[in-house]
Amino acid sequence: MDRSRGSPVLKQFFKESFHGILVTDFYAAYDAVAWREHQCCLFHLLNELQKVNQRNASEEWLSFAKKTKRLMQDALRLRAQKDFSPERYRSRIDRFYERLLDLALSHYADADTCRLANRLKKYRDELFVFLTHPDVPATNNHAEREIRTAVLMRKIIYGNRSADGALTQSVLMTVFRTLKRRGYNPIETLVYALRDTIRTGQLPPFPPVIISND
Repeated sequence: MDRSRGSPVLKQFFKESFHGILVTDFYAAYDAVAWREHQCCLFHLLNELQKVNQRNASEEWLSFAKKTKRLMQDALRLRAQKDFSPERYRSRIDRFYERLLDLALSHYADADTCRLANRLKKYRDELFVFLTHPDVPATNNHAEREIRTAVLMRKIIYGNRSADGALTQSVLMTVFRTLKRRGYNPIETLVYALRDTIRTGQLPPFPPVIISND
């Protein structure tokens, strides 16, 4: 937890180069993190198209939005095929990139269309990573669900009064959520750990994975 949402906070979190595939929304601060590959959330893109549709009825925008939505939905449908593999559908995937470039590089006059086309151009290599790496999701919905409790808590308590309080909360929530995802009851596990620490003078190791939920 930090007062800022800027790139310096991310750089502090990712102290060394990140070698995985990061799945995020389009928040620009993530651009500062070094990664091998990056998947941008298609849900955020589709949601943006829907929001603009409610206030922009220009012919150019409606045509652009329709084509962009169809492209993203076609990519998601392909990934949902039971026999999907990047090798089997290589030509289809290549065609998706061609359609994406056609949308991104065309000339537009409408302001919303220009803005979204520029986004497609900027992130053209980060929209279909989930097709070349089948273990990567197309959205960051999982991450959104994971931090939901923390977001609700922040809204209820209006944040922390001190940096120490924020650090304590972030550590405790991390421990609790990790224990739950590993298949343990967080309260029972922490009580046992505290009793063991009092008895032996040493904190027991973090318990191994029993199950991995959602």
